[in-house]
Parts: sequence; structure tokens; C-alpha cells
Amino acid sequence: MNNLSNQIGKLYALLIGIDCYLPNQLPDGGSYKNLGGCVRDIKYVEDFLKLKLKMPPEQIFKLTASDIGKPEPAEPPDKWPTYENMVAMFDRVTEIAEPGDQVYIHYSGHGGRAKTNYPQLKGENGIDEVLVPTDLGNSTARYLRDIEIAKLLERMVDKKLVVTVIFDSCHSGGATKGDDAEIRGLDTIDETPRSTESMVASDEELAKTWKTLTKSETRDFQLGSGWLPQPEGYVLLAACRSNESAFEYAFNGKERNGALTYWLLDSLDPLTPGLTYKVLHDRLLAKIHSQFQRQTPQLQGEGSRLVFGSDRVSLQYAVNINQIDPNKGLLLNGGQVQGLSKGAQFAIYPPGTTDFTEVNKRLALAEITSVGATESWAEIKETFRSKSIEQAAQALLINPKSVKLVRKIRLVEKAQGIQEDELPTEVYQKQSAALQAVVDAMPIGNGWVELVSGNETADYQVTVNRNGEYEICDPSTTPIANLRPPLKIGELDAAASIIKRLVHLAKYRATQQLNNYYHRSNLPGTKLAFTLEMIGKQSNYDPVEPPEPQPFDDPGNTPTLKVNEWVFIRLRNDSSQPLNVTILNLKPDFGISQVYPSRSGNFITFDPGQEEILPLHASLPNGYEDAQDILKVFATVSATDFHWLELPPLDRPILFSTGKSPENPLEELLAAVAASQPPTKNLEPARYPASEWIAEQVVVRITNEK
Repeated sequence: MNNLSNQIGKLYALLIGIDCYLPNQLPDGGSYKNLGGCVRDIKYVEDFLKLKLKMPPEQIFKLTASDIGKPEPAEPPDKWPTYENMVAMFDRVTEIAEPGDQVYIHYSGHGGRAKTNYPQLKGENGIDEVLVPTDLGNSTARYLRDIEIAKLLERMVDKKLVVTVIFDSCHSGGATKGDDAEIRGLDTIDETPRSTESMVASDEELAKTWKTLTKSETRDFQLGSGWLPQPEGYVLLAACRSNESAFEYAFNGKERNGALTYWLLDSLDPLTPGLTYKVLHDRLLAKIHSQFQRQTPQLQGEGSRLVFGSDRVSLQYAVNINQIDPNKGLLLNGGQVQGLSKGAQFAIYPPGTTDFTEVNKRLALAEITSVGATESWAEIKETFRSKSIEQAAQALLINPKSVKLVRKIRLVEKAQGIQEDELPTEVYQKQSAALQAVVDAMPIGNGWVELVSGNETADYQVTVNRNGEYEICDPSTTPIANLRPPLKIGELDAAASIIKRLVHLAKYRATQQLNNYYHRSNLPGTKLAFTLEMIGKQSNYDPVEPPEPQPFDDPGNTPTLKVNEWVFIRLRNDSSQPLNVTILNLKPDFGISQVYPSRSGNFITFDPGQEEILPLHASLPNGYEDAQDILKVFATVSATDFHWLELPPLDRPILFSTGKSPENPLEELLAAVAASQPPTKNLEPARYPASEWIAEQVVVRITNEK
């Protein structure tokens, strides 16, 4: 990969991950227990920064506390994320970085809430949002509080540093039933008397900063992420709203990661030119919501800023070939920590290549055959030139992602009792037979759904509720909304209907996660680029005299529309060749329909530079009061039919294909996603010039509130 240090200036990173919390107990009896994926988050982020951005190790500052089953972390105490060490590390990065340098801050661990140390600012009953240090159980330990974080970030901004903050934590907490997901927070307000002396600044300085940010003496804790008032001069990406949970989950079935961190790295691999934090947030929102309904990532601050770049930067990413073996093939400097999987394909360029749009310089096509933690072996599938491949040649990822088709299911039994998560006697006595009926009906799933085995994590949990009805839950045990009508256990075909619902959900999620991240054309001198953005709303729409779109109430996050309002979307072809455009609407009733073009036809062709402002009407299915729609836009070089992906609402039967044959490799992929039986568990996008494509999506919330 080419060195970016001369293009974007220096980038510094402060990475904090806490799995091990020293024994602690709060006044209500609760405690911050150990976590399982925070240090792994930091390891993966560090590997991303080193591999993708070629960051020197001396520009990465880490504080971690690993859980090795002992009372204390594995790291030496001077590397623990204590209050003192965190403040000192913030100060050190601020001191070393020069104006114009970038600073990336990533925290994975518990967040919390504590009785405020600043009643003069927040009132006697005020609350401080806090990061929880690893040694909180010590009598002298202190939280790092929101007012202090605001001051630390203000110093960076005042020094003209370009700051990005990621908080993969929450502060409302809660509990999950089962082992599939864990929460990074605690549902309590800590009233333990703790030191009010700050190492960050005097009370007067902290108060001045806070008042500048809030513009008032009070604060609404239910807005946005809840961590800080609207940032000025930096980007804050938080895992969830202030009243939600940040989950960690074993996405590969074995090792846990924070949902925000996992999907953040997934969405940044590869890091495409022109990617803004707003577009990144849209991707994260859709991906995280596809698994956890109670986690809504929040974006605050400069959403229009480019990720790891500026308006002047065009980034290209590739990995080095470390070794060439006549028997094994090519050893690539990338592996599982970068999300690579068997079957991923790379275009091989000569050493020192900096312009990867010059496809006539490609030497070969290679495909990964064996994936290690940080290195992978690939075999050459096709050669394009007679020139031999040398060590340090550049491998450009072409097809990085697979489409996950098969979903794992866990059957969860509940105890007998009177608590909310327990069953009354008459239901409890029928539970085992009801869940066994689901096992017996599993063949109806045609391979789309499988029961988990061993220590695998599940995509969905099936259980029985207190009303004697089947429930489908996400990995955090939250029942999936809008699954109608209820299915009573013991009723004819109820278990079979549950399996059909799971198949429907698997198809819906496959389309929701369908993306072609590295959308570069195979035609010499060309590349694909397409703009999709929501630019505003209006209460009515007159096609004769179209009104000017009005700004959204909260432009940093998911736009909210009332029923019968209109949202305006800008579509623009930024490529040097015509693109065919289709828009699908993924609806809250789990239906998928094509909304553009709205009647006949498979697509609308956009010439290079062509732009259109498209008005779309907000509506909700009958009986819905509040829900989210996903608008997914596809832009393709070839003529492609996306009707393959349409689904009826969940309460209607799926009508499978009428027998039409796919016409190009992209349609083969779409047909596989929509098929009655998946051909493989994971499917790689086809690599043909005729099916080069882009997929982007935006999310809008629709409410029936007046």
C-alpha cells in the first residue's frame, strides 16, 4: 500500500479497551462485570490503522485491561485504563500532535452514570455520563466524567487538531437472557461518594467549557448519544442512544466484539474515496439494526467531514505480498483481523503502484485459499501479463465481502414462575413440546436456517412468552417488532409458520447487508461513483411547482418524518459512464418493494453528471405507529433486474421466482439471495465487468405522531 503520511499529515490514535474490572460494588448491589470483546476491539482497530493507514507504532497510544481469569489485568499497571492514565494519555496526545494533525480516539468498555460532581451546572439531581476505569473498585478511583471529556476534546480542537471520537459503550445498561450478547453498561446511577477533584482542569474552567457547549444551565439527557452536548470542531460516533444498550457479540461465532466496532471496521474495509462520516453512520445504522433493535448508533458533530481525510485527499488501499511460494501461492499481509475470508479475490499490481484505476497494469487475479489471523495464502486464478509477480507487489481487494445467507437459530427455554421472563404453569408445561415442534419443522427452512451447535452464537432466538405465543428475538433477547399476527403454541402449523418467518427474515437481512464495497470498474480509466443523500423534507408536494426541501430537525442522525410528509433524495451519477439506477424500499413489515422506477421498468439510466431530486412519500403499514424504512439504491453498469429481491410483508407468503433465468453474474448473485434454497452458506459477488455495481442505503424514521 502506498504511504499516506505525506497526503493527510500525521494521524495519532488513542485506543482504550477494558475487559477486566477490578472487584467493585455499587450502593444498589450492582457491579461492572468483566467484558469479553473490548481489548479485541482495540487490537482490531490497531491492526486496521497499521495495515490500512500505515500508521507507525509510535503514533498509536494504548491503554488496555485484558481479562485472563485473574483479579488483575494482564498488562502492567502503567498501561491500565485508570482515570489518571486516561487523562495523562489525552494530555500527551494533545501535546505531541501539531496543528492540522488528525487524532482518532476509540473507547471500548463500560459506560455509566453517576450522581453529578457539578450540581451548580446540572442541578442537585443531575447526572454525569462517565467512562468506567478498570480500577473503579478501589476506594480512591474516579470516573472520567462527561464535563472532563468535553474539556479534553476542547483543548485538542483549540490546537487545530482534526478529532474523531468513537465510544463503543453505553450508560443505560440492562440485562440479557442467554449467552449470545453482552451489554457494555449498567442500568443504575452510582451515588457512591467519590473525589470531586479533577485532574483535567479547575471547576471554573470545566464550567466555562460546559456552558459554552450547552448554552444553558440544564441538559436534556434523552437527546442523541447522551455523552456530550452537540460537539463543535470534532466528530463523535457513539454506539447507541442514551436510553439504549451497546452490545458485544461473537460475530464469527466464537470471539466477541462490540457491535459498533465490528461494523465500523467492516464498513471501512476498504476505505473508499469520498466516504463521509454521515454516509458511514448510515451504513452502521442499517447494519447494527439488522441484528440489535435496541442499539441505534449516534452521530454528532462534523458529519460532512471525510473519514481519515479531507476534501483534497483521494485514498487508495492495497496490501503487500510478503512471500511467493511455488507450491502455496502468494502470502498476503492481511487476514481475519481485517475481515478477510476464504474466496475473497485480489487484483495483483506491480510493487510501488499508486493508481489502481489503471487496470491495464494488473498482473493477475488471486483468490484466498487459507486465512490466518494477520496473513493469508492466495492462489493465482488468472494471469493478465507475462511479467512475473515480485515480493512487495500490491494486492487490491476486489470482492471483499460475502453475503451471509444461512442464519443460526437458538431455542431458549424459560423457567417457571411469576417474573416477567418466566412462564405461568400452564404455559411452562407446554414449552418443551412447542420448541420440539420447531425442531421437527426445521426442514421447511430449506437450509436457510440452522440450529446452533456447541458454543456458536445465534442470529435469532426462538422462545415462548407468557401468553403462550412463539417469539423470535435478536441476540440480545429483544423480541423483534412487527412480527404479526401472533402464533399460539400448539395451534396447527404454528411451528412451521415460525420457520417460514425465520426464512423470510433471513432473506430480508441478506438484502439489507448486500453491498459491493470496492465498486471500481474493470474498464481502463474508469471508476464507479454515485451520490445518494437525503437533503430535506416537506409537509406537501406539488409536482407542478416543487417546494424547496426544508432541513431535518436533527441533521446529524436518522431523519424523522411524520406520516404523509415527503423526503427529498439527491441522486447523481459521478462516474464517467452511464449507470442504471434502482431503489428498493426495505419496509418495517419486512417487505421489500421497488420504488424507483415506481411502475414498469427495471431501472432508470443516468448519464455521467446527471442529477435528480426524488421526492418520496412517508407512510406506515396499517397498525404501525413508529417504524424505520431503509432506502437501498443500486447503480450498475449492466442492465440488471432487482425484482429478484422483492418480498411481500411478513404476514403474506413468499412467491418464488417464476423461472426466469439470470442474465448476468450480478443477477446470479441476486437470484441466489432470493432463491428458495441457498446454494452456499456465504456467497461472493461475481467479478465480471458487466456486473460492476454500487449499493448504498439511507434510513428514515416515520412516526404517526401529530
